[in-house]
Amino acid sequence: MLSRLAEAVVPVLGRLDVTTDVAVGPIAGSIIIANHTSLSDPAVVLAALRRLGTEPVVLAAAGLWRIPLLGRVLNREGHIPVHRHDPRAARALREAQAALTAGRSVLLYPEGGLPHRKGVREAPPRPFHPGLIHLAHATGAQIVPLGQAGARALASGSPLEQVARLLTAPLRRPRLHVHVGAPLRLRSEQTRAQALAMTHGALTQAWRTAARRLGAALVLAPH
Repeated sequence: MLSRLAEAVVPVLGRLDVTTDVAVGPIAGSIIIANHTSLSDPAVVLAALRRLGTEPVVLAAAGLWRIPLLGRVLNREGHIPVHRHDPRAARALREAQAALTAGRSVLLYPEGGLPHRKGVREAPPRPFHPGLIHLAHATGAQIVPLGQAGARALASGSPLEQVARLLTAPLRRPRLHVHVGAPLRLRSEQTRAQALAMTHGALTQAWRTAARRLGAALVLAPH
């Protein structure tokens, strides 16, 4: 339902283009990693993945489950709450592992929360949390980097600015671009630092491709 809703709503708010490095979308049982820049980018990512024939289980901030109607939908569809800085945080990885074992793809944001910066300019992904590496080693699943650009034009800044951008988006219809990179697999001999560097580099390249195809102004140093 969330993927179908995103597919319907995102074209009203902006003009979405999707490109890939391979001929097909992510195969079932993939770990899809995306850069996180705005409250609106999950909808952009889900709309792009549905266009490619993929409807993943999403790891998302546990606070979303406290929103009555949304919480019920998230539970019903098997999405996974992430309790940051909480003993329950490890449960999210166990549930993600179960989803992958059952043949579902999983979407996660390895940077964690949103960046604290102003404006709509694009910046590269921030450092990753190590949970991605634990999950990939435990399941052997391939990792698919998905870079998105343009979502900050839909919602970014202060709460007032975010509301203003969302309300005016159907008139402005900003361009949005999602680029899906080639899948990769971790090697058993890699250290955690090497695995994090490899996956971060792959996502950064996918983001850079999306931003350049969008023609966005780039901030090429980490923020």
